[in-house]
Amino acid sequence: MSHSYAQNHIHLVFSTKNRERFLERKFLPRLWAYTAAVCKNHDLLTFAVGGMEEHIHLLFRLPPTVALANAVTLVKSNTSKWIRERDERFAWQEGYGAFAVSSSHVAAVIKYIDTQEAHHRKQSFEDEFVALLKKHDVPFDPKYVFG
Repeated sequence: MSHSYAQNHIHLVFSTKNRERFLERKFLPRLWAYTAAVCKNHDLLTFAVGGMEEHIHLLFRLPPTVALANAVTLVKSNTSKWIRERDERFAWQEGYGAFAVSSSHVAAVIKYIDTQEAHHRKQSFEDEFVALLKKHDVPFDPKYVFG
């Protein structure tokens, strides 16, 4: 076989350092656009970007030539550098959650990301993240999730 074929949709979630509500709401659309541009520049096809003042959600297609950890590093380092041009105190958390999404569920995840504001009127980021871990059967120790 001379070509590699893959359909890896990834729902990536990560927060600001210590989950501080650091990102101003009026700034978020610019951050989402910048994040999508970073992805495009690295051949990560973006389907949705969203979140709130303390976290980001990103749905993208991971090409077979890029390791997930490398894709996450590209997104986090480029956006962090860009945000630090406005405020040098900014930092993302060290870790992240990355969840595989089947092609049949892409539309539902896009809607989920696009409706983050309404979603977080009812649920905190911490509860949302733990729910995602449980939904995707990711083993975790609650003592260390936000450590």
